[in-house]
Amino acid sequence: MAESGEKEKIKWTTTIIISSSLKSHEIATALESRSHKVRYSDSVGNGSIIFSLSGVAFLLMDAKECIMSTEEMYLAKIEKFINIHQNSFLVLSAALHGPEEWKLMFRIQQRFMGSNLRILPVHNTGNAVTLMSTIAKTASKPCINNICCRMATTKAYIIEQSPVWKTLQKIKLNGDPIHPN
Repeated sequence: MAESGEKEKIKWTTTIIISSSLKSHEIATALESRSHKVRYSDSVGNGSIIFSLSGVAFLLMDAKECIMSTEEMYLAKIEKFINIHQNSFLVLSAALHGPEEWKLMFRIQQRFMGSNLRILPVHNTGNAVTLMSTIAKTASKPCINNICCRMATTKAYIIEQSPVWKTLQKIKLNGDPIHPN
């Protein structure tokens, strides 16, 4: 049991590629303070944060700036981002998500329906960093393998213990067909 507790105390760290446009942004400082290796790049889009080993990318945008700019401008930026990154998240920041911010999210969802974009409404830097780190960690290879193993174990347990499965097995074993009449 002590070994399990020790594993949980180990901090998860990874290399993160951040747009040079975010060099002085508090989100970069917050990620660095969590012991991540932060690398700045001019070749990634403005506002981009990429957890390369996890295969996830985040586009940081301020909701108020989007509302004040033209729709074509922020939609073009989002479109370019999702065309580059397969596993993409839009981190939409606002101190308060009021009616204007929800309308903005709705317009973005309508425009990118069926794409690989997911929207994460956040209120502050700490909230954004926690969400990004959690998503990146769960998408990383060791963690995703652990999740898959746990899901397979859970599925096996449900099949073994579920009265529904037992009833279905009895019906199947007796050869009684199930008719939806």
